[in-house]
Amino acid sequence: MNTLLKMSWVELKLFIREPITMFFTLVLPIMFLFVMGEVFGNSPDNQGGIEVYRGMGAMNVYTPSYIGLVMAAIGLFSIPVHLTSYRERGVLRRLRASSISTWTLFSSQLIVSFVVTSVCSIILVILAFPVYDVITPESIILLIVAFMISTISFTAIGILMGALLPTSRAAQGIGLLLFFLMLMLSGAGPPREVMSDPMKYIGDAMPLTHISILLQDTWLGFGWNWARFGIVAGFGVGATVIAYRFFRWD
Repeated sequence: MNTLLKMSWVELKLFIREPITMFFTLVLPIMFLFVMGEVFGNSPDNQGGIEVYRGMGAMNVYTPSYIGLVMAAIGLFSIPVHLTSYRERGVLRRLRASSISTWTLFSSQLIVSFVVTSVCSIILVILAFPVYDVITPESIILLIVAFMISTISFTAIGILMGALLPTSRAAQGIGLLLFFLMLMLSGAGPPREVMSDPMKYIGDAMPLTHISILLQDTWLGFGWNWARFGIVAGFGVGATVIAYRFFRWD
């Protein structure tokens, strides 16, 4: 346990020192929050007779979605680049020689993800409440559970990418591509109600879509969505199993 905590503390300090990862996890979601807020406001709206944003104010829907966006930034960009960079520089070999287990390495990434996601999400929500009069979550307990499951799932996806991708440059390029693709098709950008069927089908294959809806449902009072929970958990379990099987120290 002491080894895990020490390693997590070191990993957290390294994370904070990376300006690019801090930009994607904190600055970019806040930028989107204010851009979308200024464009759509927080009043129920319809476009061409189509009810959008689940019949609620746009920012009530976007705020929990952007918590998912923080998770996506960590899982798709930060963790894969970090782990592949460790492999390229021989850090993973030294950790292995120090008797650091695979699960200890994975767990340290999860702890850092929880800490960073929690802090960034709190800052995001504190800004959203007074500026756009966002409603308070209907169920704090269900929201916390959804938050935990979603963070674990995206962390596992990040570790899987770090296990499979050969270089940090590849991880950075693929991570950025997936991040912006999910941003546009998961409902964190254009509302899903106005998307074409092909766009919705592609979005349904992306974890951020299901995480966003799971967080929205618990925040907006739609109850616990077991179907979305199963999909999010499935992404997490599947990514963890494959990452453990194919993870390379060198």
